[in-house]
Amino acid sequence: MKLTFLGTGSAMPTGRRFQTGLLLEARGDSLLVDCGSGVLHGLAKTDTGYEGVETVLLTHHHLDHVSDLLVLMKARWLAGEQTLTVMGPPGTNELVTGLLAVHEYMQDRLDLTVRDIDPEATPTTLAGFDVGAMWTKHSMDCLAYRFEQEKGSPAVVFSGDSEAFVDLVEFADGAAVLVHDCSFPDEVDVSNHPTPAQLGEVLSEADTHIGRVYLTHLYPHTEGRHDQMLESLTTHYEGDVRFASDGLTLELGD
Repeated sequence: MKLTFLGTGSAMPTGRRFQTGLLLEARGDSLLVDCGSGVLHGLAKTDTGYEGVETVLLTHHHLDHVSDLLVLMKARWLAGEQTLTVMGPPGTNELVTGLLAVHEYMQDRLDLTVRDIDPEATPTTLAGFDVGAMWTKHSMDCLAYRFEQEKGSPAVVFSGDSEAFVDLVEFADGAAVLVHDCSFPDEVDVSNHPTPAQLGEVLSEADTHIGRVYLTHLYPHTEGRHDQMLESLTTHYEGDVRFASDGLTLELGD
């Protein structure tokens, strides 16, 4: 499995990070997870490109996770592609319907399949991946996802936007990679997202084995403070923790 970070930023642009987007690829299959502003540019830099993405999976419907969705639809239509599947938490169908109502000329340009994800009905197979889901702790309905090629293969877990809590970290037990929201340094008083100290405490408390943790969804407040943030987190947690960056690609072998 190959994981590419297309966007590791947040709702406040920095000029150095696009908003949230991950690309998963394996055995000729591809899956785009979230589609925030700038993600299409990141996608265009990959060999897969927007032409090669037929399925989008959304963690939630905040603007910095969906703002390039209609842009993706138009780019695929202009490139001669005919289909797109969009899946996400309850309300995803209404989201897509609303976007198309604003830009009516895009209606019927693609053969769209839109479906809600019920975490109780997962794991399920999506775009060639086995996908599990669970609810996070955020300011709107949001899902974390666990991705595997097949049972027993290296797994990638993405927290979506969320506070840090033990059940979410234990959802990643055995994963090769956990991609986790770490939006702000410790001195920012914030809810719905974790700070490094909060995340480190929960990672330490959870009974898990995780190969590596990547921090993402980074607000401008984190710029120039990565060393400080890592020091705070690793005061509590001794595992391998790194900051994600746009364009970073990981190859997960057997």
